[in-house]
Amino acid sequence: MDTLAAGTSALELVAVFVAAVSGALAAVRKRFDMFGVLVLAWVCGLGGGILRDVLIGDTPPVGIASWPLVTAALAAGLATFVAHPGLARLRRSVIVLDAAALALFVVQGTSKSLGLEAGLLASVVVGVLTGIGGGVLRDMLVGETPLIFADRQLYAVPAILGAVAVVVLWQNGWWTWWSAVAVAVLVLGLRLLALARGWLIPDVGAGWTARWGRESGRMDT
Repeated sequence: MDTLAAGTSALELVAVFVAAVSGALAAVRKRFDMFGVLVLAWVCGLGGGILRDVLIGDTPPVGIASWPLVTAALAAGLATFVAHPGLARLRRSVIVLDAAALALFVVQGTSKSLGLEAGLLASVVVGVLTGIGGGVLRDMLVGETPLIFADRQLYAVPAILGAVAVVVLWQNGWWTWWSAVAVAVLVLGLRLLALARGWLIPDVGAGWTARWGRESGRMDT
């Protein structure tokens, strides 16, 4: 159990750093100054975790109480501010980083909620909100429609499936460090595959046959 707890902490640290880079890159694209880049890195890296902790009553939230996580977010923002000319040339870099952060946060958020006995349904909801929370806040702060509401891309669906997978594994006593990694890879793979293959959620005017194209990639760098 100690090994699993240590692995979970490491997973959260990586998730915060990756998400913070995503937020910092979005700030760079909007030509924010250094302070703005650092703030957006912190919001994107820790916003979902703050929402998670408030919902499950684990206060004060790690986003304002954990020095390692806050340091990771700010370090990611500073590194991105310094190295952004190289990072900005990576095509769709923000979307790929956002997908990685989504996967890691869903796993970490759902498992933490289960560990605090929040209930199965509540844990699924908390896991999904942990995954999408930082990205939603990032998009709102840079004046864009949150990705979860835009372009009908499969964004929340991989998060929901990942959270449900965590709950099933946990309930059957199969929750280990390796199963956590497997679920994260599953969520990341589904999200990237949906982008590559053009899978969309149908709306009133379009069905499953509609394709995802350049016009949907509004976060390309």
